[in-house]
Amino acid sequence: MNNSPDFDAVREVAHRVRRHVLDMTSKGKSSHVGSALSMTDIVTVIYGHLMTYDPAYAKSPTRDRFILSKGHAGAAVYATLAEFGFFEPTRLTDHYQNGSVFSGHVSHKGVPGVELSTGSLGHGLGVAVGMAMAALRQKKTHRVYALLSDGECDEGSNWEAILFGAHHKLSNLTVAVDYNKIQSLAPVSETLALEPFADKWRAFGWHVEECDGHDHEALFAAFGNANAAPAPGVVICHTTKGKGVSFMEDSVLWHYRNAQGQEYEDAAAELEHLAAMDRKGQADA
Repeated sequence: MNNSPDFDAVREVAHRVRRHVLDMTSKGKSSHVGSALSMTDIVTVIYGHLMTYDPAYAKSPTRDRFILSKGHAGAAVYATLAEFGFFEPTRLTDHYQNGSVFSGHVSHKGVPGVELSTGSLGHGLGVAVGMAMAALRQKKTHRVYALLSDGECDEGSNWEAILFGAHHKLSNLTVAVDYNKIQSLAPVSETLALEPFADKWRAFGWHVEECDGHDHEALFAAFGNANAAPAPGVVICHTTKGKGVSFMEDSVLWHYRNAQGQEYEDAAAELEHLAAMDRKGQADA
């Protein structure tokens, strides 16, 4: 766990995670690069600033738990775990290869740090609620985090879990929603509109925070407020699908497409430029 908010260091991790995601999805010719890039800052802030864990003892009973409900974007979680010491980053080259433990949808089998295999949307929050309830009844002090996509909030199973979490006052549970506003084939607003989204969570009894999901300081503050609330908390993270690569941003196409050839070279160059500009800004500050 990183207790001090060294935002520059964790932003640097996020840059590396984005590059891993590009490389992994391109080499394996897998999907969901846009979904993984949109949530990279959320996941790196959670692991870099908020969670208690020991990579050398991945199943420690005192560890905080993280559930990725939007399991199709598992590349970002694999890369984040590698960057925070759960296994060597060189292993990421096996992503989506025959026989690899790094499946396209996140899997716990053989991957230290992954709590739950996910992919069928609408299930992760129910499991996270169960984990939080068990911890509360057993008087354990660890926290449970869950990350949902906006599109999967179409699923009724999530709203059942949201009701349950508030009813049982699961203040040890914090949910993040990657609100990039695009789901598999169309904008969220056209598929099944969620707004007024924050009001729905409040009406169900949750403490609600909203922030820019790519601003590490804002994320840290929002999660801090959510974690301190006497009710379960949700952080609605306003993000950009494909964040960091201009031709992937806000595009439905990159839900399923992967970058090859010149597209890969251009994406890699943009990510490297973004990282370099961030480092320059830090040096000039």
